[in-house]
Amino acid sequence: MTLPSLRLKANADRRLRAGHLWVYSNEVDTTATPLNSFQPGDQAILEAAGGKPLGIVGVSPNNLICARLLSRDLKHSLDKSLLVHRIQVALSLRDRLFDQPCYRLIYGDSDLLPGLVVDRFHDHLVVQLASATMERNRDAVLEALVQVLKPRGVLWKNDSSAREAEGLERYVDTAFGVIPEWVALEENGVKFEAPVLQGQKTGWFYDHRMNRARLAPYVKGKRVLDLFSYIGGWGVQAAAFGASEVFCVDASAFALDGVERNAALNGVAEKMTCVEGDAFEAMKELKNAEERFDVVITDPPAFIKRKKDLKNGEAAYRRLNEQAMRLLNKDGILVSASCSMHLPEDDLQNILLGSARHLDRNILLLERGAQGPDHPVHPAIPETRYIKSLTCRILPNS
Repeated sequence: MTLPSLRLKANADRRLRAGHLWVYSNEVDTTATPLNSFQPGDQAILEAAGGKPLGIVGVSPNNLICARLLSRDLKHSLDKSLLVHRIQVALSLRDRLFDQPCYRLIYGDSDLLPGLVVDRFHDHLVVQLASATMERNRDAVLEALVQVLKPRGVLWKNDSSAREAEGLERYVDTAFGVIPEWVALEENGVKFEAPVLQGQKTGWFYDHRMNRARLAPYVKGKRVLDLFSYIGGWGVQAAAFGASEVFCVDASAFALDGVERNAALNGVAEKMTCVEGDAFEAMKELKNAEERFDVVITDPPAFIKRKKDLKNGEAAYRRLNEQAMRLLNKDGILVSASCSMHLPEDDLQNILLGSARHLDRNILLLERGAQGPDHPVHPAIPETRYIKSLTCRILPNS
């Protein structure tokens, strides 16, 4: 296959030589290689200003990130063979780390497959294609996954907003075999079922696995509040780890049905109380009812999706964590999580400090958590690191 060239301006190759994988539209020499000569999903040979080849890229000519590096070896464009190889490399890491085949198998750029996310639930795979290049190679992606993993079913869960920027339609469809509405998984020795067809994202959030495992010593025999609980990733594990009582709060009745389903799977249904409604309103009602907890977990959706949301998002994190602290007993544990890539961990720490001081409380930072190793961070791409989890002890100021 003969590929066209995409040439960079002078010195625009420095970031890529340093390990980055992205090309921005203002870095392209559009006189030599006009972006409008490419179709979304085309592959091209990326060239430095002097003509030296840097690798093969997938092109998204209408985006700010107009190309992503697929291979630094010109012999390997994105095809089934390269996909099989990259999937096998990713699989070798996950097999080394986890005793159950339940994990994020492919994490986009970090696994050198930009635009591809694959979550594994035993013999079922949920796949997200977020780039025109991956969408165009959809059949090869499926063939490679089936060859390497021999799954019972593969689901295309292509309903994310990221596809709009690529000019791609949203859809959810069974790609291979049979996909049940709820699929089984196991995390930290606790059994779950995830609603892959109707649930959020791929149906489950593996990224907090390690942070949820660290709940165990804090929750045994304790009363726990899990805010933004979804289907019970934190709350059901807290109950399974020995919590005496767990309140799960979520705005979705469907999600809370999942909490009850997963609690029953683990024989802890009698410990669970589900509260449907807005988390902020629920916290006010719990405080007015003089409910208090030994452990409060806040794991909200991203309050800061874009940089322009920063000010309002930081205010939301502060309001959330301050209200959560008000619900703690005198010697309480707050687990404060964030999936906002634009909120650095130090900023979340400062928000917690400010909230504690506003309430005249002392705060001790006990543990820092991040995304698990099935969401590896590409050190040249800060955007691949997004999960923060801070475990704090909140004490009276005396």
